[in-house]
Amino acid sequence: MLIVNLIGLLVIALIVWWFWLYKGETQAAAVDELVIQVANGSYQPSQIAVPAGQATTLRFFRSDESPCAAWLIFPDLDLSEELPIGESKSVLLPPLAAGNYPFTCQMQMYRGNLVVSES
Repeated sequence: MLIVNLIGLLVIALIVWWFWLYKGETQAAAVDELVIQVANGSYQPSQIAVPAGQATTLRFFRSDESPCAAWLIFPDLDLSEELPIGESKSVLLPPLAAGNYPFTCQMQMYRGNLVVSES
């Protein structure tokens, strides 16, 4: 019984780490060169760096058939886009002030962060 409880706690800890604590490596976005993969329950890369004050186009490619992956939401920008399966979708972001702008799926299970910094 103790082993089952320990395995259960380990699985819970893994789920919490994966969905809420994991921070991927930050990638700098060059115009139309960086493609964010939407697959296997995550955005890859999940940390994207862009310069402040410049409009930016991010390209998302969704291969995950989960309904949760269907929508991309930037809550701080009041922006949402539907992501078709098996196609690249360009998302134009306006010039932004320096700061962090999280992006998620509609259920907030897929998570990413846009890091905007002064050049």
